[in-house]
Amino acid sequence: MDLNPQFHLNPSPTVCDYNLLMENSAKSVAQAFVRAINRQDADGLAALMAPEHRFVDSLGNAVEGREKMRAGWAAYFGMVPDYTVAVEEILSDGPVVVMLGVAQGTYAPDGLLKAENCWKTPAVVRAKIEGGLVIEWRVYADNEPIRDKMRRNG
Repeated sequence: MDLNPQFHLNPSPTVCDYNLLMENSAKSVAQAFVRAINRQDADGLAALMAPEHRFVDSLGNAVEGREKMRAGWAAYFGMVPDYTVAVEEILSDGPVVVMLGVAQGTYAPDGLLKAENCWKTPAVVRAKIEGGLVIEWRVYADNEPIRDKMRRNG
């Protein structure tokens, strides 16, 4: 008897098996997206985005389109070159994945990583995955830590 059905592929899949595979697939794509963020890899992120990708920041501002977001991520990594997301918990239901954790980085307007410009904040991301690609990436985080660093650096 297989006590770990998550890793067992039934030769005659049921709806439950299909949903489990879809959930794992969505989770895998979301995790790959986080890994690309943590490498500061705008091209890697774009490869995981649907053409109609939609990014929504924690203020509700939305950017639509893969190429706009490739440029957006590249610009953000220029401003925060060590930006990372540490995922502490993942919840998923079909195509929707919610990740709870911490976002952090160093605001570097001059390209230099200075300890006084480091910031860290709790973060939640809601990702919607379709066809193995991220269709929406919605961030919920307190922007004040990085805004404070930006104000201090003029």
